[in-house]
Amino acid sequence: MIRTLVVDDDPDIARLHSRYVAALEGFEVAGVLERGGPVLAFLEEEHIDLVLLDVNLPDMDGLQVLEDLRGSGHDTGVIMITAASERDTVRFAVGRGIDDYLVKPFTVTDFNRRLEAFRASRSVEAAQAEPSLAQEDIDSMLRAGVPERRGDGQAVPAAAALDAPLPKGFSRPTVELVGQALRAAAGAGGTGDMSAAEISETCGISRVSARRYLEMMAGRGLAELRPKYGAPGRPEHRYRWTGR
Repeated sequence: MIRTLVVDDDPDIARLHSRYVAALEGFEVAGVLERGGPVLAFLEEEHIDLVLLDVNLPDMDGLQVLEDLRGSGHDTGVIMITAASERDTVRFAVGRGIDDYLVKPFTVTDFNRRLEAFRASRSVEAAQAEPSLAQEDIDSMLRAGVPERRGDGQAVPAAAALDAPLPKGFSRPTVELVGQALRAAAGAGGTGDMSAAEISETCGISRVSARRYLEMMAGRGLAELRPKYGAPGRPEHRYRWTGR
């Protein structure tokens, strides 16, 4: 059952969305909130699989709610349901790993289609779940940029790694956005690299998200971690595109 939290400041719309959710097989309404401030605390107390999130909320911007969720490590599914369709707003939301973006007004058919697509994606993720890795394997993937391996021990080609199903909490548009930035930095010579801070500024995503995506892409062999030593303290982590 996909436990869903509805966040919308209009009580009539919130009730309507709740009715739509309850009518769909495999979904249940776990709560309804009219403000963004309580969302994070609600997710700390309740198991929530999906948040239907409006942008225009009375106490705080829905995008800030999304940023707070991702910054605190929550990989809960999020579908933005809003009248806001500005390019910067959509790009910001995509950069924070939303699962979908539905612009008001819409039909119940379109609403159902988006939620059913979310349910299908979660079913695929569950079916493709892999065994846990040993600590040394995790360290190798995150720190050394070792290419992802198939069951026979052979490295997965970069193109295949890019097309493979993503881990929970990651979105393909953001992977492509980060990949474009890394490819641009590499240029013709293939020697340029970028830090998480630079990716954050270039792609319009948070530093936390930039670091997560860079580490994931390094683990799949799409990027190479290149520690930069200079000033005292920990080396700066920089990443160079190694995919195709």
